[in-house]
Amino acid sequence: MRLILLGPPGAGKGTQAERLVAKHGIVQLSTGDMLRAAVAEGTPVGLEAKDVMARGELCPDSLVVSIVADRIEQPDAHNGFILDGFPRTLAQAEALDKMLHEHKLDLDAVVELVVDQEALLERVERRARENAAAGKPVRPDDAPETVKRRIADFNRVTSLLRPFYEEKGIHSSVDGMASIDEVARQIDAALAKTETAAA
Repeated sequence: MRLILLGPPGAGKGTQAERLVAKHGIVQLSTGDMLRAAVAEGTPVGLEAKDVMARGELCPDSLVVSIVADRIEQPDAHNGFILDGFPRTLAQAEALDKMLHEHKLDLDAVVELVVDQEALLERVERRARENAAAGKPVRPDDAPETVKRRIADFNRVTSLLRPFYEEKGIHSSVDGMASIDEVARQIDAALAKTETAAA
């Protein structure tokens, strides 16, 4: 199973990806995690990405595409994967399609977590406050102004992916404001429909 989880920052994509990884035995490919790992390791890609991420801006397509291309060739991704945080732009979506076709692969589904963005911002701000109160580090990209900018980026750029994948017949929407269990149920139902259509 190869799928994409779409939604603005803080929509719960990471939480749902963890559950799908455990359920289906596939790997989660979070570009955010991959980029943060590269930053921590001080790799050339990490150094390039560090300042961009701290400002809450989108990393250049070429940088993100090269990271994902390398990652899907690793053995643990052969059974399938969930892309979280990628693609974010139409150019990335087209590059992903091209890359997958070169590997004779296709996406099975694109599931979008639709959320109330004002409530979402409150959720992210609360998470940042709770982490700070617990003595945990607050990620620079969880700062309120940064989150507002990232949500604006999502609305301006990433939302264009919806019609792109709807045209391919693999896009589904779920209510990202529901409980974690209810979101999970809706995702499972959307994936079951996709599997039925492909059969």
